[in-house]
This record gives sequence, C-alpha cells and structure tokens, in this order.
Amino acid sequence: MPTVPSFRKMKHNPDLLKNLPADFLAGHDKLSREQAGHLRHFHNLATQRDGEWGVMGSQDPGQEWLDAYRYQLATMAYAAGAAHFHRLPALRSIFQSLLSGLIHKMLRREVWGYWFLTSHSGKFVDPDIKRLRQPWADPVVKENIMYSGHLLLMVSLYTMLFNDDKYNQEGALTFNWSPIFWGMGPEKFSYTRESLQKAILAEMEREKWLGIIAMRYNDVRDGTNVATEVLSKYTAAWEAKGMAGPNGLFISWYSPKQDTKRPALDLGFTAWATAFMNAWNPILANETFQAQSIGFLTRADHDRISINRGPVAFAIRELAEKKGVDPYSLSTMQKARDIVASSPTTGEHREPFPRPMFGYILMAMSELGDESKLAGLLNHVDRFFQPTWQNGGLYYPVNAEQYDKDGNWTEVEPFTGNGAVGYARLTVLGGQRKMWEEPWSAEQVSRAPHISGIDLGSGVDFLRGCWDESHQAMVVTMRTWDQTEKL
Repeated sequence: MPTVPSFRKMKHNPDLLKNLPADFLAGHDKLSREQAGHLRHFHNLATQRDGEWGVMGSQDPGQEWLDAYRYQLATMAYAAGAAHFHRLPALRSIFQSLLSGLIHKMLRREVWGYWFLTSHSGKFVDPDIKRLRQPWADPVVKENIMYSGHLLLMVSLYTMLFNDDKYNQEGALTFNWSPIFWGMGPEKFSYTRESLQKAILAEMEREKWLGIIAMRYNDVRDGTNVATEVLSKYTAAWEAKGMAGPNGLFISWYSPKQDTKRPALDLGFTAWATAFMNAWNPILANETFQAQSIGFLTRADHDRISINRGPVAFAIRELAEKKGVDPYSLSTMQKARDIVASSPTTGEHREPFPRPMFGYILMAMSELGDESKLAGLLNHVDRFFQPTWQNGGLYYPVNAEQYDKDGNWTEVEPFTGNGAVGYARLTVLGGQRKMWEEPWSAEQVSRAPHISGIDLGSGVDFLRGCWDESHQAMVVTMRTWDQTEKL
C-alpha cells in the first residue's frame, strides 16, 4: 500500500513527469479556490480554542433553533466527508484530523447543554402541557434526536471513512455535565458508537419509527442489517401518518402527544429532508422535489437563481395554474410579490426565528438538482451574500435582511453562511446516494493508497489528492493559502 508519511520526506524528481502523459493532470479535477476556502474555514472553526465560537453565533442564544452549533458542525462534517469520499480520497490524515476536530466540538457542553432546559418541554412543542416535566441533562438517552442523530452520523461517517474505531472505545463519547453554582454535583454520561445507536433505536421504537438516521454505515462496519429493518418500519409509519400536507410539501411539525401535524409554510424542511432522503429513496426524492420547489425558485438573471418566501411562492403557483405563466420567471415573481403585498395577513403560525431556507435548498439541489440550477443558486450566493475571506477560509456573514429592494434574497444565518454553502460546493450530485450504496469497507480503506502525517494546520490547501491506478501515481496538488513558500 503506497503511503506518504510526510511531505518533508518527499524529494523533487524532475524525471517523474517524463513518465506521465502530457495531459495527465487534466484528467484529475482539482478543487476551486472557493471549495478549498470552505474546507479551510471548517478547519479554522474546528481548531479555535475551546469555548470560542467565532462567526458561529446563532440567532437563539439558547442553542435551540435551527442554526445552532450542532447543525453547523454536523453540516461541516458531512461536507468534509463528501469532499474526501468523492473528490480527495487519498488525503486521509487531512480529513481525519478535520472530522475529529468537528466531533470534539460537538461534545462540548456549549453544544448540547441546552437540553437540560429544553427537556422540561413547553407550549411550543406540547400545547396541552399543564406542568413542566422533570428535566434531565443526558443529551442522548431519550428524545433529542436532532442532536444524538447528528452525532451518530458524524462518528459513523468517521468510522467508515478512516477505518478507525476510536469512537467505539469505552467512554469515547462522554458528556460532562458540571455546572458550578447549582445542581447536585458533576455528572458524566458515557457512550460508544454502538451504545449511542442502541439509545437512538430504543427512542425510535418508543416513537413508533417516525425517524431514521445513520444506521447504514454502521451496518457495513458491523456486518448487521439494521437500516433495512428500520427503513421498512419508518416507511410504513409515514405512509400511515401522511408525510405531505395539502400544499404538497412535507409537514413542518408533528406533535406525538396530540397526534397533529403542522403544514409547511415554505420549502425549508422539505428541502432539508430531501437532501438526505435521496440516499435511500431517490425515486420519491426526485419526483416530489421537482414539484415541491415550484414557486420557490426564480430565474433572476440568465445565470442566477433566487428563492422566494412561502406566501410569494404560493402566489406564483396560483398564477402559473390559473394564467399559465412561467413560474420561474422574474416577472411572475414580481406579480406575486405585488399580490402578497396587497393581501391581508392571515395570522398564520410564525416561527421564533427565520429558518435556513436558502441553505436547505442549496443542500437539496446539490444532491438531486440539475447542475445549472445549483450553479444559479451559487452565483446568487456569491453576488448577494457578501463572500468573506478570513485566514484563508471562505464564509458568508450573517445578514438579517431577507430581501433587497429588488426582491433578491439576501438573508444569511450561520447555518447557511458557515456550513450549507460549503456542503453544496464540496459534495457531488447524488453524493449521499453514492455513499449509501457503496460506502467504503474496512478492507478498502486499509488497502487504499493515501497521504498521512499532515493536516490543514500546515497552512497548505490541497486541491487534488487521489491515486491513479493506471499510472501507479499519487496525484497531489497543493498551495499555501497566504502565498508564502513552504518546504
């Protein structure tokens, strides 16, 4: 197995290229400046001093909302994992170090400590509640799948990509609950990859199989078949319950105690679900999203696509149905905005904060949309989201203004600005599907040629990193992000 332990041991060989075709490098795609910038931004955030969160500050100070640290960290991990799997498979130590750093941050109390308060429940999630519940600090033992599920997928992805079972060692996933001035003393909750999955499966069974996450990679690792069984129960549960609302979008909220569903008011959750549903149900994901996204996407320029909030999108749908207008045209969007502006408000349910709709749509489009639509959305991002470079990393700063005066979407929250745009650029079309169908086995990883002994802390960006089997050559292209020379 060819392995390069360190670039310091590599010597320049002027005869090497003589043995390769003149167009050798042209056959190996390299990362763009933006793609490399996203990876470095992930690295910059993952290597901050513990307790510092930089530009990751979310809209809700209690870490309960959809742009909380956990969602940003998970999305960065999925983006980095996809980049390694699809684009830079030989750069093992670079991505192993990056994912390890993101998982370390995921275990910080700032990320999961919100659960002690949230576990009390409340009127938002349980309208009939009369008395708050007794709280618990363990963030994964019960409920809270939107933390525990992401953590499981992150460590399962790490295990699959690097053939490394460190998160299955006793105490590898430990939550230290130790408030200083209140409580009955420190508590510690310890899990492994396997015991974390068991806790999630037990919760899924309690909630009648209305969720699924992360089992596929562990099946390949452990020689089990959990995902198939869970998928069967999950599919049956939602077929009985009904996943879509009257407007064709996946429901926004389900309340188990009341057995009630809240219809979606925009494309956000539908897009987020579709981005990952494509892995195991590509037919449903592709067929439904094409129809579900109508009204929410506007061709603002010949090479740019903007998005629309729910009321405007539904007005566009009505115009297209009744008058036969193009639902993607700028003029249709402008007519719809005029209609909404002149219509009385309906008093519909409002969320506490804006949800990351642009980021969710980007993620869905990067998985199953056509390349022209994805390019159009990314062009919009680069023109209206104020791309910012910091220490070689690329991100998009927070902007609370939803639209500019011309109707262009300008709202950016940390989930989109730090994670989702990078995810959309670094994955490939059908990326989650490919990883679901053909994840790397332990044998594949153990035999694959790779680079080790270096990470992004070296100050070098890696644009290519793969093994060319036909020429028995390791292909690596790198550059310093700050234009300095390094040996």
